[in-house]
Amino acid sequence: MAPVVAARGVSFRYGEREVLDGISFEVRAGEIVTIMGPSGCGKTTLLRLIVGLERPQLGELRVLGEELSTLDEDRADRFRRRLGMCFQFGALLNSLTVGDNLALPLREDPRVPEDLISIVVRSRLSQVGLAGAEERLPAELSGGMRKRAGLARALVLDPELVLFDEPTSGLDPVTAAGLDRTILDVRRRTGTTMVVVTHDLASAMTISDRLVVLIEGRIRAIGSPGEIERCTDASVADFVKRRAAAAAAGGGAAIVARHFD
Repeated sequence: MAPVVAARGVSFRYGEREVLDGISFEVRAGEIVTIMGPSGCGKTTLLRLIVGLERPQLGELRVLGEELSTLDEDRADRFRRRLGMCFQFGALLNSLTVGDNLALPLREDPRVPEDLISIVVRSRLSQVGLAGAEERLPAELSGGMRKRAGLARALVLDPELVLFDEPTSGLDPVTAAGLDRTILDVRRRTGTTMVVVTHDLASAMTISDRLVVLIEGRIRAIGSPGEIERCTDASVADFVKRRAAAAAAGGGAAIVARHFD
């Protein structure tokens, strides 16, 4: 089976600054792959490339079988409807109820009847632990609930690939751990492939089948959580140590400890 994401020698620069330098990796169907690294290492740029918002300047990037550098606007629009995107702060429209936020992409297709839209909305909210929240406004939700609503919206079109930008950012350790369980449960129920960008080491170690560690625009390690913990590359080991220490200092010591005891 062809990989869902396949990058071969992908490079990208902003002006004179090289952000990604010869990136090569794959994401297999049904995997959760997390991209980690220090601030400015190129994680967000890589995510934008996978979504098709930017094009590789060198190398080849295929996502869901599409070579992204060759997509015209019509094909790019169809391609993006095969993706689900979970934004860092939920990106819900505050003037709409939670139910209407989820229904919005479905209503873009006039062939989808309203009664079916209601069924899909209720189903996706139930899937993320928000059953009965259709009539609530985003301002009435906690930070964790907004993240869950954002995940539910990402799932309404039954995407083949879901991408996350810092899913646990701004959450306390207990709420973040609950969101991790929800992500794993969604993957278990749907088999959906997921790519996650995060600074949250405890979350990455919990949800990931494999991690990609980016440092200064280059991949320094790819492997399972256990392999990354045991990695002997000095820059990777230093990054993991610093993230674990930062999480412990921020109140996540109990959660981090289960990975590093």
